[in-house]
Amino acid sequence: MPAFHHLIESCQVDWDNYIQHDFIQQLAKGILDKSCFQHYLKQDYLFLIQFSRAWGLAIYKSRNFFEIRQTLVSLKTIVEVELDLHIKYCQQWDITEHELITLPEATANMAYTRYVLDIGQQGGLLDLHIALAPCLIGYGMIVDWVKQQTWYRQHNNPYQSWIEMYATKEFKQTMQQEIDWLNQHLETIDHRRFQQLSTIFRNATKLEIGFWQMGLDKSY
Repeated sequence: MPAFHHLIESCQVDWDNYIQHDFIQQLAKGILDKSCFQHYLKQDYLFLIQFSRAWGLAIYKSRNFFEIRQTLVSLKTIVEVELDLHIKYCQQWDITEHELITLPEATANMAYTRYVLDIGQQGGLLDLHIALAPCLIGYGMIVDWVKQQTWYRQHNNPYQSWIEMYATKEFKQTMQQEIDWLNQHLETIDHRRFQQLSTIFRNATKLEIGFWQMGLDKSY
């Protein structure tokens, strides 16, 4: 039966390019230019806004009260917790809330988030979850990969707090819950449907690569 790891295998080269992107390698070595990280953080704030819209759409796409409640928890976490935490974290990097509210949205940000919303509007709840999976699950896998590298600089790394954010027990638990949800829904589909979903997953992964590159290039 198809499972989440089969989605990764279906686009392994793209997935590796995402997980092992130069932005991540420089960050894990502590040598990433501060202005690149700041640019990423600013755009990630705008990403969280669109991410919230995607979870709002997921509530609409839910078919029963169990799915609605489950999705509502995710939406409330982003809106009531993560956005505030992100604003405070940005302040530690000399980024004011005013900057976040007024900054322009980068093309790579628009491409990724609007793709997710478009997939959610056209398809069902599973399609939307698949489009979100590279972000929801990928960040945790990135941290796992980083911590296995001999060149990973943990001590005196200015970006260690970012790495630790996605290594917490709470994040890992949320990540595993999403993998379990996907596995449960993937096991009921046929080959043709899996191919449709693997295309969505591959596209979303490529757009995540573009997001890292945007940070590295400080592009709009």
